[in-house]
Amino acid sequence: MVARAERRSFWTWGYVSDQPSESERRAAAKQISGRLGELVTPPPVPAIDSITLPPPRLDVPAPLKPCVSIANEERITHTYGGHGLELLKALRGQFDHAPDAVAHPRNEDELEAVLAWCDRQGHVAIPYGGGTSVVWGVNVPEDAASAVTIDLDNLNSVLEVDDVSRAARVQAGMLGPDLEAALKPLGLTLRHFPQSFPWSTVGGWVATRSGGHYATNHTHIDDFVESTRMLTPKGWFESRRLPGSGAGPSPDRLVLGSEGTLGIVSECWLRLQKRPVYRATAGVSFPSWRSGCEAVRDIAQAKLWPANLRILDPAEAEFSAGLDGKQALLIIGFESSEVPQGGNIQAAVAIARTHGGLVDDADVLIEDGSGKPTGRGGAVGAWRNAFIGVNAGLTAGLGLLSDTFETAVTWDRWPDFDAEVRERVGAATRRAFGPSARLSCRFTHVYPDGPAPYYSFSGVVPRGAEAERWRIVKDAAVDAVVAGGGTVTHHHAVGRMHRSGWEAQRPALFADLWRAAKRSVDPNGILNPGVLIDP
Repeated sequence: MVARAERRSFWTWGYVSDQPSESERRAAAKQISGRLGELVTPPPVPAIDSITLPPPRLDVPAPLKPCVSIANEERITHTYGGHGLELLKALRGQFDHAPDAVAHPRNEDELEAVLAWCDRQGHVAIPYGGGTSVVWGVNVPEDAASAVTIDLDNLNSVLEVDDVSRAARVQAGMLGPDLEAALKPLGLTLRHFPQSFPWSTVGGWVATRSGGHYATNHTHIDDFVESTRMLTPKGWFESRRLPGSGAGPSPDRLVLGSEGTLGIVSECWLRLQKRPVYRATAGVSFPSWRSGCEAVRDIAQAKLWPANLRILDPAEAEFSAGLDGKQALLIIGFESSEVPQGGNIQAAVAIARTHGGLVDDADVLIEDGSGKPTGRGGAVGAWRNAFIGVNAGLTAGLGLLSDTFETAVTWDRWPDFDAEVRERVGAATRRAFGPSARLSCRFTHVYPDGPAPYYSFSGVVPRGAEAERWRIVKDAAVDAVVAGGGTVTHHHAVGRMHRSGWEAQRPALFADLWRAAKRSVDPNGILNPGVLIDP
């Protein structure tokens, strides 16, 4: 495929066409004005050609000039990922640590040449997928003498499809919608839909171990990866394509979650499936958060494997699904390409009702294969519309700060864990935001042995104090989830943001093992330094 010609947005996720319109921003400002008790107006978006950058600190060799750019526009649009504080800096025209050059290799030969140049000259090399990292995973380190961002947007095709094994060889720069569009005529699908799906890439999913569409069973990209191919400064690292293997530690496990620190993923084989035909959906309300969570545990441990099993606490259900603020909402969904799902949804609803769940029989929607959509109306539909995609930048600079943090923990720890997180992070949000503080939770993924809770926080902040107030809450969140026995991140990756939490939870010797692995393939330490570990 030809790389997308549209310019990437420098102040929101995606492309220029994805940017919130001025009318949308004014409408958001009007709504926030009511919450703040004062009139706010959207800050102006700077013209990209009005932003100045320091001159590049490197010279691009003549053979690489066709695929390496030092143009300001390229450097600006590849400076940041997708975290709210980064986007706010961009909106304010602050680009203090832009890459010195941006490479767009058109094939693996050019990728080899670009990485070899970086290695010889000591330029930091930063692999770049869709730019939706929310953990500072694609940023130039402040102490870097020079840096090259390597964008694989030209490597964006389905190279091969094995319809017997149901797998496809896909280049790393392919965006989620383009992958699904290429597979649809074949009646196949990956069905891995992270919230960043419209703008994130296959390589980014693999490198960050993204979490996607399925709330149970096939939750991470790991479950879809059959083999990987990655370029390191020492050469190619490619695993054998297999359905499974017990031959020692898995090579793919080194690649998955490596976050660009060992090499640049160029392609992978992904397991596919037929497109779903049968669906069933129900929205079940609960009088309490705790009773709803117990229902989720029983459904997960029954191993019915619903595609969707997400519960929203009362605050989240009110905000995202329009409930009354007193009830939790459980969204259950099943899908299959070949097997009707009426029996599964009825079994899950029956379990939910034993825990006090309320749903009318008429609201248990079952698609018999005729194509009638489910899950588009009522509270379930409202939540779905709020969840799909992210209109990042819509409220930037308006005096309202919001963010999320996610984790996973075993069921035996869960009730106490949740109480402790709410107490510690709730106190931090009140310190940071005062009476406007809001904290809520939902489950994004569920396992038989534990949930993956996803907390959201927001509040009013003085303009200019966003980073300071965010840090108060974020530090409390990292400390609370790690101290409570959870993981510092379930699917947002480690990046530079979660380094301290990852260091606290990983085995002490694992850091030495990882450094040894990095030294063996990246002896000069040029690949994404500061992510996961220091070189």
